[in-house]
Amino acid sequence: MHSFGHRLNGLLTFSVTILAIMCAIASLSDNLNAPSPTAEIKIMNINWFQKQPQGNDEVSLTMNISADLQSLFTWNTKQLFIFVAAEYETPKNSLNQVSLWDAIIPAKEHAKFWIHTSNKYRFVDQGNNLRGKKFNLTLHWHVMPKTGKMFADKIVMAGYSFPEEYR
Repeated sequence: MHSFGHRLNGLLTFSVTILAIMCAIASLSDNLNAPSPTAEIKIMNINWFQKQPQGNDEVSLTMNISADLQSLFTWNTKQLFIFVAAEYETPKNSLNQVSLWDAIIPAKEHAKFWIHTSNKYRFVDQGNNLRGKKFNLTLHWHVMPKTGKMFADKIVMAGYSFPEEYR
C-alpha cells in the first residue's frame, strides 16, 4: 500500500503533466490562425530636415498611422507590441532602421486605430546621407501570447523620399 506522500506525488505529477499538455495544445492552436492585418502610414509634413552641428542629418515627421490589427488577436494573445521604423540604405550600410513610434496594444478592442503623431524618437542619420534618399516606413508587430512562443511580422510601405535640400 502507498503512503500519503506517494499518492500526493503521483497526483501532482499527473496534474502538472496534464497542465503542460494543455499549454502545448494552446500554443499550437495559434498556428491555425491566419491573420490579415492592414496598415497605412501617410507623411503629413516634414517638420524639419536639418544638418546637426556634428554633421548628422536629423528629420522630424508628422504622420497619420491607421491600422487594423484585430486579426492578430486570438484567445491566447496577451498583448501586441507595435512600432514604426524608417528603413533606408546608405553607402556604409545596406539596411538602416530608425524607430519612429511605438505602442503596446493590450486588447483586441484597441487594435483598430488611427493616430496623428510626430515621431516619438529622434530620427538622426550618422552622416549626411538623407538628402533626396528614398526610404520605407515599416509597421512591425510582436504578438505576446499568454502561453507559447512570441512571433513577429511586419508590413512594409515603400515610396517615400526625403527632400533634396535642408529645411
